[in-house]
Amino acid sequence: MPTAEDELRAELERLKAENETLRTRRSGAVSMKVSEKGGLSVYGLGRFPVTLYQEQWLKLLDMGEEIRAFIQQHQSELKKRA
Repeated sequence: MPTAEDELRAELERLKAENETLRTRRSGAVSMKVSEKGGLSVYGLGRFPVTLYQEQWLKLLDMGEEIRAFIQQHQSELKKRA
């Protein structure tokens, strides 16, 4: 039966591996992962992941043309990342 110390070591190893994966991930690459709460997290868009549940992503994806039109109409007001 694993002890609390064994569990902590296993968790530490898991976190080290996850950190290494994040560190070696190509800059600008976008990736996806299922979050602990069952949401879809998209990494690589900014400093933090964007996490939504599947129905939220589907609603947002359905609005794709509206979002593009809004961006086009408000291009002079919107900023771009350098």
